[in-house]
Amino acid sequence: MSTLVDKAKAAAFANGYVTVVMESGVEVKFPIKGNPRLEQGTEVQLNNIELSPFGLHWPDLDEDLSFRGLFEGNYGQRK
Repeated sequence: MSTLVDKAKAAAFANGYVTVVMESGVEVKFPIKGNPRLEQGTEVQLNNIELSPFGLHWPDLDEDLSFRGLFEGNYGQRK
């Protein structure tokens, strides 16, 4: 079992991408394209991102993505 030791400090949507800034300064960036729930969101909805120790949550869109999944390249895209 692996443990994420770096914590998310901020997350924002711009120009079709969500960028997550970790406390270490590392940035994780992924497209919303391919994620059925995120693709349908407005800019306001996409910027309403809640951070947890485990991932990201968009309450307006009922979408959750784990950091583990994001680091493995899974951002909720259709398979």
